[in-house]
Amino acid sequence: MTTSFAYTQGSAVHMGVQRVEEAMQAVKHLRLGGEGLRGASSLVLAAVAAALMVVAAQMIEAWADGHLLAAWMVLWLVAFASLALLAAPARRVVGLLRQGARGWAEARRRAQEDERTWNAALHDARLMADLSRAMNGIAVDDMRRYRF
Repeated sequence: MTTSFAYTQGSAVHMGVQRVEEAMQAVKHLRLGGEGLRGASSLVLAAVAAALMVVAAQMIEAWADGHLLAAWMVLWLVAFASLALLAAPARRVVGLLRQGARGWAEARRRAQEDERTWNAALHDARLMADLSRAMNGIAVDDMRRYRF
């Protein structure tokens, strides 16, 4: 009686799952730090350049077949010109969007904090008195600033 064994040298990790995990890590790093600004602006720049390439390709299709080389030259000229001319504006747009998103998140956090404080003050008379004194002091300071 003979016994035979089958040895497989297969991987214990599925390659598709590993690629998805690596992509998720790349997305996580894209959002954090200064490198995220560069990556996001590159994505915006690539999207704008691709849109310009599509428009140029649509216009080139109308040309006759004899001008195919000229059409490809124009298409690549549009591609490189859009990359060169739109890099700085794309970086600025992404920076402004990130700054706006951070400002919005900070305002939202403050509003939630104010709401929690107000709800706590509704149940605690001492806290309500402190808030009332603070708001009266702010109003007095504002009135002093606006007097002639």
